[in-house]
Amino acid sequence: MPAKKHIPKKKMTPLKARAAHDHQTELKRLNRIKGQVEGIERMILEKRYCLDIVNQIKAARSALKSLEVNIIEAHLHHCVKVAIQNKNTQLAEEKIEEIITLIHGHGL
Repeated sequence: MPAKKHIPKKKMTPLKARAAHDHQTELKRLNRIKGQVEGIERMILEKRYCLDIVNQIKAARSALKSLEVNIIEAHLHHCVKVAIQNKNTQLAEEKIEEIITLIHGHGL
């Protein structure tokens, strides 16, 4: 089995240097996901059928994955795009490296 490629961790950009993004849409989705998780808890407390619970867990996991993708897309469309439009090559490179590290570290 080949050894995993080591990717050095980059120092995070200071908060004030990071471009901000409004995540209101994502907050609404997150609230729906919270409701799903609370529903799973109720199902467990009610001793519902195992596979019904697992199906709800899969649905919540899918919703979280979708939320993750939306936030990454927002990052690309906003944060990375702003760095490129401002011709800040250093910041743009940092943003690209963040995405690469995320992909390698979490297997997106």
